[in-house]
Amino acid sequence: MGSLEGKIAVVLAFLLLAGFLFVYSASSPLSLRLTGDAWSLLKRQIIGGVLGLAALVILWRVDYHVWAKIDDLLLGGAFVLLILTLVPLLAEGSRWLRLGPFPFQPSEIGKVALVLYVAGSLVRRGGRLARYREAVLPYVLVLGMFGLVLLLQPDSGMLLVYTVTVAFLLWVGGVPVRHLFVTLLGTLPVAGVVLFFARYRLERFAAFLNPEPYRDTYGYQTFQSLLAVGSGGVFGRGLGASRAKLFYLPAAHNDFLFSVVAEETGLIGSLCVIALLGFLVVLGFRAARQAPDKLGALYAWGASFLLGFQALLNLAVAVGVVPVTGLTLPFLSYGGSSLMVSLMLGGLILGVARASRRSTVGVLVPGVRG
Repeated sequence: MGSLEGKIAVVLAFLLLAGFLFVYSASSPLSLRLTGDAWSLLKRQIIGGVLGLAALVILWRVDYHVWAKIDDLLLGGAFVLLILTLVPLLAEGSRWLRLGPFPFQPSEIGKVALVLYVAGSLVRRGGRLARYREAVLPYVLVLGMFGLVLLLQPDSGMLLVYTVTVAFLLWVGGVPVRHLFVTLLGTLPVAGVVLFFARYRLERFAAFLNPEPYRDTYGYQTFQSLLAVGSGGVFGRGLGASRAKLFYLPAAHNDFLFSVVAEETGLIGSLCVIALLGFLVVLGFRAARQAPDKLGALYAWGASFLLGFQALLNLAVAVGVVPVTGLTLPFLSYGGSSLMVSLMLGGLILGVARASRRSTVGVLVPGVRG
């Protein structure tokens, strides 16, 4: 397990086990109230983990060049599933589809499809990336299509993850910075409209800027999260001893799971969780640098960055640094779709690391920044 591949697998295993532990701790009061079984939500999480591990093994062991041949089909399929969330008879809530007894969140699978498609298309476009029409415009159109559906759900937090991940892939993939800068300037007015069009987003932003007047309304989650994080101290209250999860902190098992981690394990436990997530990103970036070709490098860059960026956003929300986004903490938060997709992205990184190990020489791929 001294290889890069082995280190990534070990970190993924620790994150998965930590996720099961903290999901049970944070969700047991809610599970008991809803079903009479304190283990019910953990059981669902384990099913998501098993499915995710199966997908991880496939992405790990199958030659990743296969995905470049079907990435447009995968993206189209993800988009169709996302549209189906707008059909009342098929959707559960505004973001989920029900597949048998379990709800599924198509926007999660869209993250994998987007990384595969953008990386593959950048490789196929090759030397045409100097032209704006080839280098940026197609991806703006794709983001616009996904973004429209995400805003109708609404899920602006996921749209932010999609947008920043695509921008990062374009940058490391060799798109001129001037093209990205022009696109950024052009989208700022759109972002402003998105922020102020929905009242709840405006209220969340106002609560972020001045939380005290909103502590019982739009700032309630943030206020309770800060209480939980602060009460953990250095060593925490002890596993299972969180008070915030006793229905003081909404979504304690989901979006705000880190708050329970901080309360129960303190600064030391929180730093361990952050270190695991950070180490995974570092190892993923290393796999990208050692990838045998540009496609593998972009896959590893994209998967690693997406996991790291979403984790950073979730942690920032938990400590009140950014407004509430509604995003899960990869590998740890409750949510079968989220866990499954996090494991799939981990499998993609493992697949690149495996290819690097099997190749004669790992190379720094020309045309890829890093």
